[in-house]
Amino acid sequence: MHEYTSTARVWGLTRPGFPEEVSRARRWTRDILSGSPWAEDAELIVSELSANAILHTASGQDSGSFHLALAVSAQAIALSVTDDGGAGTAPKIERQDQEAEHGRGLGMVSVIAHRVVVHESDDGHTVTAELFTDPGTGGHPC
Repeated sequence: MHEYTSTARVWGLTRPGFPEEVSRARRWTRDILSGSPWAEDAELIVSELSANAILHTASGQDSGSFHLALAVSAQAIALSVTDDGGAGTAPKIERQDQEAEHGRGLGMVSVIAHRVVVHESDDGHTVTAELFTDPGTGGHPC
């Protein structure tokens, strides 16, 4: 294989920060991963990350938006959602008790995904969830 040839495919989508865009993000993910055994897990992850961006950051305010990136290779599916920032703190994975009404989303994503990474910058936050499609890659089975 040539060193500059990649077998990974990458898609990107930017959506306005309206609640109805979460369903569009899910459909976009489902369409790209049609036929994949990981499509439902990926759809749920994108739904949660998109909703978090809209609810907890400037993405859900006037003229806000969020960006989705989806990378697919033989070894993994990586789903990233980047928000517009404006939250006092970066997203973090928390384990909540059964009575908690909020704060369970990233915990749920961390159970479904094999790896979750949060990157903070001056312009916002990017949460990336990875699903390892190749059993030799490691991680836990979903």
